[in-house]
Amino acid sequence: MSEIPCLNLAIDPLLTVNHFAIYVTQAPYPGGYVLHDCAWAEAQNHLWLGWQEMFSARSLPNVPQVSQVDELPPDLVLPLETPPPAPSQPVSQSGRLMQNLGISLWQWLFDGPIQGSLDHSQGIAMGQSKPLRLRLEIRDPNLVALPWEIMQDGAGKQPISLRQQLLFSRTTRDVHSLPALRSDNILKILLVLGQDSEPPSNDRLEGSVSTIDPKASPTLQLEQEANVLARLLTTSGSSGIGGGTITPCQVDTLVQPTPAALISQLEQHGYNVFFYAGHGMPAPDGGLLFLRPDMTLNGTELAQVLTRCQVKLAVFNACWGAQPDHETLADGVATEAVRSQAMPRSSLAEVLIHHGVPAVLGMRDSITDEEALSFIQAFARALSGRVPIDQAVAVARQHLLTLYRFNQQAWTLPVLYMHPEFDGELLQPIEGGMTAMPGPITRLGQPKPDAALRSLTTARVWQIQGGFMRVGRDRAENDLVLQEDQGGVSRKHAVIFCRQSQRNGSTELAYFLEDFSRFGTWMLDAGLEANGWRKVHRQEVPLQPGSHLKFGSAHNEALEFTTSVKLPYDDRALE
Repeated sequence: MSEIPCLNLAIDPLLTVNHFAIYVTQAPYPGGYVLHDCAWAEAQNHLWLGWQEMFSARSLPNVPQVSQVDELPPDLVLPLETPPPAPSQPVSQSGRLMQNLGISLWQWLFDGPIQGSLDHSQGIAMGQSKPLRLRLEIRDPNLVALPWEIMQDGAGKQPISLRQQLLFSRTTRDVHSLPALRSDNILKILLVLGQDSEPPSNDRLEGSVSTIDPKASPTLQLEQEANVLARLLTTSGSSGIGGGTITPCQVDTLVQPTPAALISQLEQHGYNVFFYAGHGMPAPDGGLLFLRPDMTLNGTELAQVLTRCQVKLAVFNACWGAQPDHETLADGVATEAVRSQAMPRSSLAEVLIHHGVPAVLGMRDSITDEEALSFIQAFARALSGRVPIDQAVAVARQHLLTLYRFNQQAWTLPVLYMHPEFDGELLQPIEGGMTAMPGPITRLGQPKPDAALRSLTTARVWQIQGGFMRVGRDRAENDLVLQEDQGGVSRKHAVIFCRQSQRNGSTELAYFLEDFSRFGTWMLDAGLEANGWRKVHRQEVPLQPGSHLKFGSAHNEALEFTTSVKLPYDDRALE
């Protein structure tokens, strides 16, 4: 994979209280290294406190709070520029708050020369037909807990962490050097199920103000979740997501292991992904993971074995994995009021990155089982397409937004940290010159049905070799190269692939098309009633014999999908 342009920003506290230096630590061009000083305004405080009161399950610091967003001073509430809703559908308070805080954070961070450096860097990336990788380093622990993932540059604009052309993650300079990593061709995942009930108390964390969400379910359905995840992860490699190839996947499961058993399992197998599901809480040294009722493991201890075993990605379906711990401080007055202060480099994600784990995905706040499972499903499918980890997180985050809507915080909860030396590559990418899979056999040994695309204009036929075809205008990277005179065709436009599916208790083979182009693919399917051409854009749809396709524009050449066998039909993706 060619190198993706990278822009790294750092937020550093100055000696003057509430004043910060924001500067570029890495840029794709020499003039991009700029510096800007700014103050943290009262407006941000009001919005942030309003967010915590509305969304956070964690106890709030002992400071003045905003009880309602509508009670903010008028000059602190940013105007909504989106079209007014219908009278029966008023703008939700949570959606208004989320948008206002996102815009406020963007305006504070990307002020003055910082915005100019971002614009220039994005232009360079676009000129290279690549996304821009943006990494944010937060050196003040009190700012770590903020939802920087919701930043947006205007009302109605896409938040930064949802963008495919601006890959957002967090990072830190305080790291051990990244060793040479092995090149992996398959997903090897260790799925660890921790304690399935809340600890009886927080006595072991004496002095910490961290708490488990009192509203959380006392028992997580970890066994059921493990079965679903293992089945999903094992078969996710055949999804063809992202224009990659069929990716075999191995998943091993440990249920409430002892630390010794966990370490032994990691050392004996070359896993590249570590996934933990269970209870966790903030604490010094990277928080605590509750492996079983009588045994915990802190982040520093876990980091040693993960780095030694060259695990590239650690994922935590546990509360507070991306939150720092807090210590209580007396303010010295007669009332002895107590305030809390975030502890530097105390979150699980930061500790693992510090010790050399290339990428860590944790949760900023408590997350429900349903939300976590939905995210992991989409994330695994994206990873199987051999896309960079930060791009896969953006895809999965979009999935959460679709399911739970913008005004719910589910899509904001995953927080990705990446080592500053890591390029995001989990699996070895497919070389651009590779145009076919090595033979028409699936990894389970089943032959793939013959399939092809036939031009309805010239009758020319292109065989889909090995059950996989890449379509686009780039000659080096596609099996079917579309002519440049066909408007709207992207360099990497779409893929057609064969996937194993379960239907009525038996395994069948079916063909699918996935579009990831700029202007979409048009489809006319014989399996549907005559409703005209349908536009498929950034989605996956099943193909039937006789399906007609036009890539890029409804005015381009029509191609017919043909196959030697009857395929199961499912029109749900086209509804």
